[in-house]
Amino acid sequence: MEAWLQQGYGVRFDWGPEGARRLAPGSAYAVVVDVLSFTTSVSVLVDAGTRVHPRAWHEAPPASDGGIPVATGRRSTTPERPWSLSPAALRRAPRTPDLILPSPNGSAIAAAIQDHCGLVAGSLRNAAAVGRWLRAAGVGTPERPLTVIAAGERWPDGSLRPAMEDLLGAGAVIAALRTGSPSPRGTADLAARATADLTTLSPEADLAARAYRATADPRQAIMDSASGRELAAIGFADDVAVAVEIGASDTVPILRDGAFSAAGPGSGAG
Repeated sequence: MEAWLQQGYGVRFDWGPEGARRLAPGSAYAVVVDVLSFTTSVSVLVDAGTRVHPRAWHEAPPASDGGIPVATGRRSTTPERPWSLSPAALRRAPRTPDLILPSPNGSAIAAAIQDHCGLVAGSLRNAAAVGRWLRAAGVGTPERPLTVIAAGERWPDGSLRPAMEDLLGAGAVIAALRTGSPSPRGTADLAARATADLTTLSPEADLAARAYRATADPRQAIMDSASGRELAAIGFADDVAVAVEIGASDTVPILRDGAFSAAGPGSGAG
């Protein structure tokens, strides 16, 4: 058994494309978390009824694919192509029924593992809803394992840069799955604790959940983080503000037929 696969645990946690590639096979579901900004943008779009098609940045067509518009870079939008990775800009853009949303991290990971297991887009906006949905469907046990992937960012040489915002987003999903609520510094009620043993966390997943719960003010922490300051410095502080709307969405974006769309009321992860 390859120890780094965290086999035998119901909930597993790892980083980036390689962690996803190794842990997703054999999982019932994987949750991809890219807070700044792919999965936050997915949450905003799916809330508005748009189906979101993931693509790696280098695999996306230049303008459209079978008539589906393709989002562009944050600073490359035009009146004809107003969609980008910016969740704040997506709120202002005209609604489209489908959108290809490429990114070098979260979207690339989702596209790479979509054939290996069920797939959910998790963020701080919808962590509680995602955790509840997976918990209700019985995902997160050794028999139906869950992999949570923090997408991370990239250094200039292309290597993975672990990003605090994705650790916190992943931890929020795991905390909600475990207790029904991802509240920082919160204490689960007795009923939640009585059922918590249905999920077994790997030490890596447990650490991510503890990191989120131990963060007194996740919003401020992310605004002050390297990624948050980077976006603010180039004029996209509004994107960070959208990303830290903790608990703002009850929508669970799941991948069906190559696109993220909202899980229906009462639907299970069958």
